[in-house]
Amino acid sequence: MSTQAAPASRSEILVERVLAAMPVIDGHNDLPTALRATAGYRVEGLDGHRPELHTDIPRLRAGGVGGQFWSVYVPSHLPEPEAVVATLEQIDAVYRLVAAYPDVFAVAYTAGDVRRAIRGGRIASLIGVEGGHSIAGSLGVLRTLARLGVRYLTLTHNDNTAWADSATDDPSAGGLSDTGRTVVAELNRLGVLVDLSHVAASTQRDALDVSVAPVIFSHSGVRAVNDHPRNVADAELRRLRTNGGVLQLTFVPAFVSPAVAEWTEEAAAERRRHGLPAIPWTWPRAPRPGEDAAALAAEQARARALAGSPDERFARWLVAHPRPEVSIGEVVAHVEHAREVVGVEHLGLGGDYDGVDWQPAALADVSGYPRLLHELAERGWSAAELEALTGRNVLRVLRDAEDVAETPLWPEVAV
Repeated sequence: MSTQAAPASRSEILVERVLAAMPVIDGHNDLPTALRATAGYRVEGLDGHRPELHTDIPRLRAGGVGGQFWSVYVPSHLPEPEAVVATLEQIDAVYRLVAAYPDVFAVAYTAGDVRRAIRGGRIASLIGVEGGHSIAGSLGVLRTLARLGVRYLTLTHNDNTAWADSATDDPSAGGLSDTGRTVVAELNRLGVLVDLSHVAASTQRDALDVSVAPVIFSHSGVRAVNDHPRNVADAELRRLRTNGGVLQLTFVPAFVSPAVAEWTEEAAAERRRHGLPAIPWTWPRAPRPGEDAAALAAEQARARALAGSPDERFARWLVAHPRPEVSIGEVVAHVEHAREVVGVEHLGLGGDYDGVDWQPAALADVSGYPRLLHELAERGWSAAELEALTGRNVLRVLRDAEDVAETPLWPEVAV
């Protein structure tokens, strides 16, 4: 019996060519937070398989990833001065990751840095700050983060800031306040991208009104396909054409699938009914000076095991209400609708790996991007269109933001 592999299909050959010409530049990966939560911020061992994570080096390579915005997320309920400290710890984790694997990763601040890293066979590593609470209302902090290499600021996370409304909080500022408009102007001046994922539609509109540089949605879906507050409505999508921005489409099941969104709400309500937290997760502490990271990681593992053990009553509910699965076709529906509304030149990818506990089965980790590209190729996407999606659009936005910047603060870097 022959064990010879079947010849590659036309779509598989096309995807290989696309990823060789323009690897994926993903808009949002929460590996720094996952390392904080599972490894006491240790970066060792990522050159092998790490099944507790969505991300490791072999799977990044298998997924055709050539550039990654590492999210330096901290929770939006933290007091803002504490959030600044935690954000700096997250940034430190990114730099230590790159330093630990210099043949794999390269810090990138500009579109040129990204291109040089890719040409050198390395994964360009950029930094995105997920939430305006991380600047604590200070333009000085914002400028400092820019000097550290931050290339986008998500204006809010799940909670409002004093100057911008979130998509998942009650309106407060009415979109952007005057302070919020000043923050956007400073982001433009510094060459730091304005990220509108997580923000209310009113905030999206206000930011699009005042930004003189292209904006991004680093990890969002399409509201016409799934009416979730974290997704983007067609009216705001159309404005990306004039602005020149990019929607980086995400794979988060609750954002992709109406059935999962409904199940998630029902599960949270059931947990609350039994006096359990709606989301069984707490922000893990960082290692203390001199503390053994391995010991902290073991402590964190015990805490996760305890938190992950469902209450008996909730466990019975889970048996009776199994979580829906999400097909790759549902992800494709978001991509294709966005293409129809705003055009392929305004699309990218932002998986949100290691920021959620599970992803669609066909896209379960960072090795999955070729499967999505294959599905699109089967639907008639050309090589040029797929390359626009994987990275060319994001490179253009980076370059345009650099051109607008009056005072770019990123350091010179040799990659």
